[in-house]
Amino acid sequence: MSWVSVRRTWRDVRFSAPCLGALMLTPYSCAPSSPPSPKVPKVVEGTEQTTTSEWTLTWSDEFNGGEGTPPDPKKWTYDLGGHGWGNAQLEENTDRVENVSHTGTGHLAITAIKERRTSNEYSSARIKTQNLFEVQYGRVEARMKLPTGQGIWPAFWMLGSTFEQEGWPDCGEIDIMEHRGQRVFESTGAVHGRGFSAGESIGGRFTATEPLHKGFHDFALEWSPDELRWYVDQERFLTVRPDQLPKDSAWPFQRPFFLLLNLAVGGHYVGAPDSTTRFPQQLLIDYVRVYQQRLPTGQEGL
Repeated sequence: MSWVSVRRTWRDVRFSAPCLGALMLTPYSCAPSSPPSPKVPKVVEGTEQTTTSEWTLTWSDEFNGGEGTPPDPKKWTYDLGGHGWGNAQLEENTDRVENVSHTGTGHLAITAIKERRTSNEYSSARIKTQNLFEVQYGRVEARMKLPTGQGIWPAFWMLGSTFEQEGWPDCGEIDIMEHRGQRVFESTGAVHGRGFSAGESIGGRFTATEPLHKGFHDFALEWSPDELRWYVDQERFLTVRPDQLPKDSAWPFQRPFFLLLNLAVGGHYVGAPDSTTRFPQQLLIDYVRVYQQRLPTGQEGL
């Protein structure tokens, strides 16, 4: 395992444990719960992104729904099932408001519960914008309060829009935030594609000065055609470019991607819960926002 802890600096490292991307193409894997929208809005911007750019908000969910109401069906759909998701995860993902709903105080809660669900010992939820919204380039961010505990695995991530046609990892995956609940000071970011997936994914680690479950933090990706940059609370900790990929690997990050949010229980990446893990656990999301770079005055019509 080659890891680097980062604070106000960054390096590129390779993961030696599978990330969320180790998906299996099964009847449950990212299958839409409603017929595909005939026209999926795409946010596309080809200009180079920089950390000093001004950004224009182009899509967001502020999660201002009433207490106990489900996510906005115009923005989110669900992945359903409890087959392990290719990672030996232990939860069944549902569309119940017990597992994913607005708090009534401006947040969305994804809740993992210790309860028997068919063949699973836990329930939780995984929501996505597939067939509803896609983005290509820009800044993608979410402000979240992470859960904690052995075997607790929240994630904010993206899959290439060609997932159903090409499968994983050829479609590409971008993990904006993953967190092992037992490593309370750390979050990670990574990419997966042909030639650098699962245990060979490329990523890095952010180390905070306080446990990440103590408050809300901003997790963001800035994405241009030939570069991906990861931030936590505006601090960059990882950059990935095409010349860092293994020889003969494809760079799948020049196409639209859809967004996912989930709270897994167990799996290869985090291990199973133990006697110290407390339930229920919640991933609280304050907002998800997508921005595009604002062109300088006078260039808007170019």
